[in-house]
Amino acid sequence: MAAYSYTALDPSGKKKTGIVEAIDVNAAVAVVASEGRSVVEIKEAVRGSAKSEHASEEKKRPRATKADVALFTRRLADLSDAGLPLDRALQVLAEQSESQPLCDACEASLEDVKTGIPVSEALSRHPKLFPSVYTQTLAAGEASGQFAQSAERLADLQENEVARRSQIISALIYPAVLLLTACLVVIFLLTFVVPRLAGVFSDMGDALPLPTKMLLAFTDLLTQNGLLMLGIIAAAVVGFRVWSATDSGKYARDSISIRLPIFGTIIMRATVSRYARVLGTLVYGGVGILDALELAGKASGSQVFIEKNKTVLEDVRDGRGIADSMKDTGLFPPVLTHMAAIGEETGDLPKMLDRVADSLDFEVEQSLRRATALLEPIIVLAMGVFVAFVVLSVMLPIFQAQEMIK
Repeated sequence: MAAYSYTALDPSGKKKTGIVEAIDVNAAVAVVASEGRSVVEIKEAVRGSAKSEHASEEKKRPRATKADVALFTRRLADLSDAGLPLDRALQVLAEQSESQPLCDACEASLEDVKTGIPVSEALSRHPKLFPSVYTQTLAAGEASGQFAQSAERLADLQENEVARRSQIISALIYPAVLLLTACLVVIFLLTFVVPRLAGVFSDMGDALPLPTKMLLAFTDLLTQNGLLMLGIIAAAVVGFRVWSATDSGKYARDSISIRLPIFGTIIMRATVSRYARVLGTLVYGGVGILDALELAGKASGSQVFIEKNKTVLEDVRDGRGIADSMKDTGLFPPVLTHMAAIGEETGDLPKMLDRVADSLDFEVEQSLRRATALLEPIIVLAMGVFVAFVVLSVMLPIFQAQEMIK
């Protein structure tokens, strides 16, 4: 068997490339033609390079964003709700998708669905695009006959995540630009302005005021050991990333993040909101409560929540209520435990969890606005204090020299 790389046209006229294994080139053409495609070009591929060539093509393709996946899910929900068969829906999505990775995943999933595989299982073969939370919710919807409703809930979940991410980025753009400007001003003063003044003050020796000595010492450190400091910073960043990739590092990082002043509360509320919304979506879709709890914990994105959620999972497995188990961990806020208790009593847990998520989303939005409004004057004030320190350090020796002359 030899490997052949080919370029072909599908019935809609779209160009496709791929690799097929066959005895000879004629057999390879026949295999491609059996898939309904017309071969434009075909040649034998070197086996060792075929996989690397395919991998390099994958790297060149733009990745599908969360917004792309959310739009895909919304379209899937709308098409299935309109009564379109799922195989036909996948074909339409493959033609409409603006994202090449999603288009390829749709086409591959369509081929799998035509062989009798459920849509959820076909999509689960592309975990980078469709995680377990996604595919298990669709699987539960297929089993319960509520595929369109489950897909709609997934679309709502993903659109909320995209909106939250966009909101956070928009809120932090101005403070980030302000902070960058402040850092550039500081670097300019320390590496360009102050060194030119250092020679003026060198003759004064020990008679220099303390602020001036501190400024000159820091300037010497920055100018003479700049590369070393950059190396230390780079090593610290790499070390932190390696450490935070471990389970203990993730737990410590997430534990510290929810205790940060100002932003710790925001991170905590956003994490709880995500946890509640995912859990509500899974339960509504018909996923078993134990599987739903496990997936919601992983989807929270916080190692602290994952560990505490394991305790809740074990308690629920032993027959305890969800709300009581959450309350005993001491991590989940009262608003979640009380609403979960009401949901368990009324039998409408998804609705209560959605209300918790909506309430927390509103609090996150308000807190984020207050935090960014507070952050901007803090940055301006810090930059003003440093500039004032530099001016004072420069002016004090001049005043001192004038006094000595008098």
